Amino acid sequence: MLEAALLFAAAFFGGMLNAVAGGGTFITFPALVFVGIPPVVANATSTIAALPGYLSAAIAFRSDIRRIEDAPFAKLTIWTMIGGAVGSGLLLVSSNEAFSVLVPFLLLGATLVFYRADEVRRMASRWRSVVVPFGLGILLPVAIYGGYFNGGLGIVLLAVFAMWGMTDLHQMNGLKCWLSFALSLIAFAIFAAGGAVAWGPAAVMALGTVVGGYAGAPVARRIPRDKLRLLIAIVGFGMTAIFFWRLIQGA
Repeated sequence: MLEAALLFAAAFFGGMLNAVAGGGTFITFPALVFVGIPPVVANATSTIAALPGYLSAAIAFRSDIRRIEDAPFAKLTIWTMIGGAVGSGLLLVSSNEAFSVLVPFLLLGATLVFYRADEVRRMASRWRSVVVPFGLGILLPVAIYGGYFNGGLGIVLLAVFAMWGMTDLHQMNGLKCWLSFALSLIAFAIFAAGGAVAWGPAAVMALGTVVGGYAGAPVARRIPRDKLRLLIAIVGFGMTAIFFWRLIQGA
């Protein structure tokens, strides 16, 4: 019961963070590893558990999504799923040992991108004049990364949207949640077929992400973003340090 409560709490806050600003993986993935789930299975399970949370957050942002003009939703969704399928397949052929070596570096990179999110989006927005709005050349590699490791995906997607010329943060958050849901949906099929999901923890965390994801959308409109970003960054850097320590101890 204590383990289930820990996983539910991690998923609740992870789902809320994903809806508000991203970074939920900084909480959900380490929680699964800490209860004894192997890293590859923990990463796959974390991605699957986030699926209903992404959907509930997208539903909460539905009015904002409807206001996005000229977005080819079907094309964006299909290509996101294709990239997610490639990334998920790469994860399945990774050993726990190899993935464990990559995890601290992936967490560090994702945390740095998250913490400097505004600068990343500002830098990305400078490419508006040379990037085709709603183009797939940037979206596809981002989706491959998201299928392999979900950490920081939301922030990278927001940067991509800025490059496309989008400026309304609520619309961007809504599209981010929808594409993240599409990616997680194809990942669910691939991870399930590959036997890489811990179903009990996934069910507990899925419930937590639904509640947290739906609650996160209204929170996004009120919470001081600078304070939230700092808190999530502290969690991300803390998790990075722990996984680097585990890597050194296991060497």
